[in-house]
Amino acid sequence: MRSIGGMPKFFAVLAAVSLSCGDGRLLNPTHAVFNTPAPETFNVMLETSKGDILLELRREWAPHGVDRFYNLVRHGYYEQAAVFRVREGTWAQFGIAGNPKVAQAWRTQTIPDDPRKLSNTRGTVAYAFKDPNGRTAQVFINLTDNRSTHDEEPFVPFAKVVDGMEVADAWYAGYGEASGGGIRAGKQDSVFAYGNDYLMRKFSKLDYILRARIVKQ
Repeated sequence: MRSIGGMPKFFAVLAAVSLSCGDGRLLNPTHAVFNTPAPETFNVMLETSKGDILLELRREWAPHGVDRFYNLVRHGYYEQAAVFRVREGTWAQFGIAGNPKVAQAWRTQTIPDDPRKLSNTRGTVAYAFKDPNGRTAQVFINLTDNRSTHDEEPFVPFAKVVDGMEVADAWYAGYGEASGGGIRAGKQDSVFAYGNDYLMRKFSKLDYILRARIVKQ
């Protein structure tokens, strides 16, 4: 891989993109565009540093959660987002924007809880949260059947992986909790403050969501 100023080309490009705000409205979470109801069913393609993952979403599974994810995806929030917390064979978490200004803008923008319709089986996607009615933008993919630990919480699945589960299985898991931990672990302040620049310097092997896009059915 060619380097630019001592930094691998991939990371140089990633850093440049992460410093931009993309859709400037991402800095204003209360903008009306983020209140658009999602379609009843749709798919999202996650283009990642290890390959593509196709998600299926149904609004009936978790209306508030699906609406939030839909609006964040269509405005580019998850582009260049690090998969910063991976417990091998358990779950993989992402959703802190690479641009720290955007990440901080959404850190406390919570949505109401949804009743759980699906169980946390392998391949389902749910929001991480700290408190009731505390979901924001961080989500995780269940890499195994987590019903016994996650259903009672409750973590509420709003999507399913329908293709590319092997990609999620391959995301780098060597840092465990050190590269961000969970919302409750108190290890995310540096990620929110410094974004991808911090993660690339301290945890260079992490994988990334390069792009997330709505796929027409």
